[in-house]
Amino acid sequence: MNKRIIPDAITSCNLLCGSIAVFLATQGAFVWAFVFILAGAFFDFFDGLSARLLKAPSPIGVELDSLADDITFGLAPSMMVFCYLRPILGWWAALALVMAAFSALRLAKFNVDERQHDSFIGLATPANAIFWGGICCMPLAMLAYDWMAWVLIGLSFVSCWLLNAEIPFFSFKGFKRDKVVIISFLAGCVIIIGFCVAKAIVAKHIEFALFSGTGCILWYVLLNLLLACTRKSQ
Repeated sequence: MNKRIIPDAITSCNLLCGSIAVFLATQGAFVWAFVFILAGAFFDFFDGLSARLLKAPSPIGVELDSLADDITFGLAPSMMVFCYLRPILGWWAALALVMAAFSALRLAKFNVDERQHDSFIGLATPANAIFWGGICCMPLAMLAYDWMAWVLIGLSFVSCWLLNAEIPFFSFKGFKRDKVVIISFLAGCVIIIGFCVAKAIVAKHIEFALFSGTGCILWYVLLNLLLACTRKSQ
C-alpha cells in the first residue's frame, strides 16, 4: 500500500469535518458545528505529523491540505457567523463570508512563504476559526442590542486583516526559541479555560466552556501584538 494514502486520508477527514460543520451551521446547530471544526483541527494536526513519521510527503498532499483547511477553517466559521447574525442583520450578515476569501488568501500565501516553517506571519486560519466558533456558540440573546451584531461584523474584517498582516505569530514548533512566551501563553490559557469551565458549571450551559477557545485566541493575538510592538520599539 502506498504510504502517502494515509496522510491524504487524514486530510480528507479534515475536509469532511469542515463540510459537516458548514451544513450544521446552516441548520443553526452552532455547538455541533464548532465541535466538527475542532475535530477538523485534530485531523489537520495529525495529517502533517503522519506524513513526517511515514516520510511520505507529497505535492498533492500539500494542496489537499490547503483546500481542506479553507473549508474547515475558512468557509465553516464564516458560515457560522453569517447564520448566527442573520436573524438580526438579515442579508447584511453575508458580509462575514468575506473571511472565507481572506482565509483562502492566507493559506495560499502560507504555501509559498519560506519564512513560516516554525512560526507564522499573520494569524493562522485554525486560530481564527476557533475564535469565531466560540462566539457563535453563545446564545443569540447575548446580543442585547443590534449594534452589537455590527460590532461582530467589524471584528470579522479585523480577522481578515490579521490573517494576512505582516505580523509574526509564535508557533509551538518554535518552542525552543520562544519558550518563555509560549509558557506564558499556556499559563494564561489555563486561567481562561478554568474560568469559562467554572462559569459553564455554575450556569449549566456548555456554551461558556466552548467560549474558552475564543478567550484563548484573543489572549494569543494580544500577546503577539504586544511582542510585535516591543520589537519595533527596540
